[in-house]
Amino acid sequence: MRYARQQPVALLFGAETSGLTTAEVNKCQIIIHIPANPEFSSLNLASAVQVMAYELRMALIENEEPASPVGSPVSFNDLELFYAHLEQAMIACDFLDPQKPKLLMQRIRRLFARARLEKEEVQILRGILTALGKRW
Repeated sequence: MRYARQQPVALLFGAETSGLTTAEVNKCQIIIHIPANPEFSSLNLASAVQVMAYELRMALIENEEPASPVGSPVSFNDLELFYAHLEQAMIACDFLDPQKPKLLMQRIRRLFARARLEKEEVQILRGILTALGKRW
């Protein structure tokens, strides 16, 4: 929740009966797990929303000074464009078979989500992909 003190966050909840689809989960930058009683392994939607609203509120009122971000955070749209660019580059160099993608992009998304990329970092990565693409 420390990110809530530094930049806007959005929470995505799925339908109470079915949750989120894999495609929807893949768009998320951070996956949150609310520990529950093992005998009742999930919360209903209203309870999950209430817990997350409480946690966000607590993150905003903590006495601890928020860390100053070094650069500006990457926007969701810019991050999605980067993932598309990376996927096309991996297909072009035969690293990724689009007919058998397995979980590669999902794992790459998780890897970069943990890194909390800044806008400038994504621009650097896209520049590298563009330069490499000129060689294929």
